[in-house]
Amino acid sequence: MTLKMLCSDLDGTLLALKNRTSPHCNEVFKKYRERLKIVLVSARMPSGMHYIQKELGIEEQPIICYNGALVMKGTKTLSSHYISLDLVAKITEISHEFNAAVGLYSHDQWTAPFRSERINKEEFNTQTKVIIESNLTTLNKWEVQKKGAHKLMLMGAKESIDGLFNTLVAQFSSDLGVYRSNDTLIEITPGGIDKLSGIKSLLDHRIGLENIIAFGDNFNDISMLSGVGYGVAVENAREAVKEIAKETIDSCVNDGVASFLPAFLDKHL
Repeated sequence: MTLKMLCSDLDGTLLALKNRTSPHCNEVFKKYRERLKIVLVSARMPSGMHYIQKELGIEEQPIICYNGALVMKGTKTLSSHYISLDLVAKITEISHEFNAAVGLYSHDQWTAPFRSERINKEEFNTQTKVIIESNLTTLNKWEVQKKGAHKLMLMGAKESIDGLFNTLVAQFSSDLGVYRSNDTLIEITPGGIDKLSGIKSLLDHRIGLENIIAFGDNFNDISMLSGVGYGVAVENAREAVKEIAKETIDSCVNDGVASFLPAFLDKHL
């Protein structure tokens, strides 16, 4: 196998320091950045990824945001897929019935109806800033601007999220990507779009899926790890992710990706 591209998830996979890469990781990526394409693939918004690109020294490379819904290179949008505002409004109404708050994301904008501990944690982890305004206000603005949502994040107590997740899967799984991030979070992205589709949008005659190694830990990484030439799970990954991975390496907190890469890349580049 000849590797030509490396794709990595961020949270729970690459970020040993929670919201940053380690000095060791930065050193490893800078060593190999001239020899293969390095693409960050995340559920995050662009501003939550650009600063990590800078630390790794790969600012000139594309990023795949919102689980594939938005692909960018620098300030240029390469591809963009929205959830329609009609669907956003329906999901928001249902979420409120389950006492779940709804965060709305489009391009580099994130809005939420009120501040909470979860919002504060998300701001810290992703180094981004939320705009506090009602969901209705956001939707009215976006209607005027003629844009939709790249991602919804639904936040609530575990019992509420359990019921909400089952309801949304039953009603919208054929139209949308519905992911359980953890016990208190659900992320929703446009239907037919995932991390693998984002990667496919970057392929050309020189790079095929068989030439790609990818790293991940969560349910939204399964399509990516199973679809590329060599999918790798970190030790802290969900069991379902480990089951489809070609290999499981050390955990995120132990800088597993950076520790694994040198020996592997030296064999396959």
